Amino acid sequence: MEDVPDTRDSLLMRVANPSDQCAWEQFAQIYRPVVYNVARMRGLQDADAQDVAQQVLVAVARTLPTWKRRDESTLFRHWLCRIARNTTINMLTRQPQDRGVGGSGGQAKAEAEQRAGGGLDSQIEREYRRQMFRQAAEIVRSRADTATWQAFALTMIDGLTIAEAAGQLNRSEAVIYAARSRIMRRLKDTVKELEEES
Repeated sequence: MEDVPDTRDSLLMRVANPSDQCAWEQFAQIYRPVVYNVARMRGLQDADAQDVAQQVLVAVARTLPTWKRRDESTLFRHWLCRIARNTTINMLTRQPQDRGVGGSGGQAKAEAEQRAGGGLDSQIEREYRRQMFRQAAEIVRSRADTATWQAFALTMIDGLTIAEAAGQLNRSEAVIYAARSRIMRRLKDTVKELEEES
């Protein structure tokens, strides 16, 4: 979990203030997709994963005003992981009258999750990193010129070689290398900025 930066105390204080809608939207934009994607990876259907994400955000909104760090080792993300883990397990193990029929295997997954005790923290970490990248990519793409973004996308997302991308874009290989490098640097800087804001 060391790779995931802590959610800044300033954002947590702002989110704890019910009148700061902007802070809540920023927080939800980061963490709702993270919790949703982790719930989906744990075997929940779309609607159930949406419910888990909503329940986690409601629990955070309800309890964040009274949440306090016990010491320097108390991290917000650990608290959030515990809420997400408990909510996901509750969804997977809910009473039979609440559970859909058809043997989805959710009960077995939940029991295995409880026995294994983990993996959720690392899944949340990966999803957090992916969400940061998605947001950064949207920002960088909107600010970059089309040819520069295409050079990056063709080589880093679509998997083309530098030579193939150069041929497709009618540019030299040096131009493709430079464009890809610029976008990668901007992405790295933008992710860092987003993490500092969150």
